[in-house]
Amino acid sequence: MLWRDILNYEFLDNTVTNYLWFAGILLFGFLFKTMLSRLLSGLMFRLVKRFSQEGNLPIFRRLLLQPLEVLLFLVFLYFAFKALDYPLDPTEAARQKDHFLRTLTFRTYQVFVIIALTWVVLRLIDFAGHIFNLRAEHTSSKLDDQLVPFFKDFSKVLIVLLSFMVMLGTVFGVNVAGLVAGLGVGGLAIAFAAKESIENLLASFTIFLDQPFVVGDLVQVADITGTVEKIGFRSTRMRTLEKSFVTLPNKFMIDKALNNLSLRTFRRADFTISLTYNTTSAQMRAIIREMQAYIDQHPRTNQDGRIRFKALSASSKDIMVLYFVATMDWDEYIDVKEEINYKIVEIVERNGAAFALPSQTVYLQQPASPEAGRKGQPLQTSFPGTDVR
Repeated sequence: MLWRDILNYEFLDNTVTNYLWFAGILLFGFLFKTMLSRLLSGLMFRLVKRFSQEGNLPIFRRLLLQPLEVLLFLVFLYFAFKALDYPLDPTEAARQKDHFLRTLTFRTYQVFVIIALTWVVLRLIDFAGHIFNLRAEHTSSKLDDQLVPFFKDFSKVLIVLLSFMVMLGTVFGVNVAGLVAGLGVGGLAIAFAAKESIENLLASFTIFLDQPFVVGDLVQVADITGTVEKIGFRSTRMRTLEKSFVTLPNKFMIDKALNNLSLRTFRRADFTISLTYNTTSAQMRAIIREMQAYIDQHPRTNQDGRIRFKALSASSKDIMVLYFVATMDWDEYIDVKEEINYKIVEIVERNGAAFALPSQTVYLQQPASPEAGRKGQPLQTSFPGTDVR
């Protein structure tokens, strides 16, 4: 009788038995939510198995395990609270028949359920994007490589907006259709406020249709040069040559002059070497002839290379070096350029010439008479790169 009295003892309009059921259901849900989530994710994977591979099951479970745990715990929480009788708020009970605490709790619960379901759908979209990315890697076209992340992000935005509308209509009783129809001038104001976002969205469609670049291309926009890694519906992400990650609005990508460096057939090397004025004409001709022959015969350059006596500058004889390397890979380009630079130094040294440094020649005139010399003797001072006479 004592145990029965304890179990039937009431506290806040609920017996001890109700509280034990409440605690037991919550404890069961907390202990077994992970196991049930793995089981449920395995059953869900069977539905999409024909579109995927067996090896993608761990990825599918990793994506859905956490949101399914939250969703299942909310289900157990619902049944746990069903075992309780909510106390009535006296102030609300005087004005309406509904239980204020029960209504507030249930609406809060609905919000969390909608958020959990949205989370599950978003993770399913992530898995679908993963599958399409794997298929896109086996195609020769790069267009699908940029369409997959674009539509994945676009679908996520639509799902979030739809969930928000469902939340307004289901939880708060808002007439969503009337709300959308009644936007009117307010919608126009929102459109003006979101002008930049709309322009970037339209610019993304322009990029997909016109295809000035695709994922993986090396492009130069204004003073920014980098490899395109992702094209979203608002921005384009690039990895620069310094390995930094730059995010640029899509409108910026189509408004500015864009140079798609990946579409070049060759990479150009253009620089000037300066030789001292002691270099004779015969040495100059021999150096230019040997450099031209080496660049023309190099297996990684074409026949458009030009080695010319460019100019007589203030302190050197300048030779123009211009050639094109047949590669789009940056590492291979600088390797070839290094090889040619070593050969240029070797040719110059073999012909007995020397590279020039910026220099000056200063002439100091002696005074015409001893009296002038006693008044002020010129001081001869030499500096690096300066010839004093």
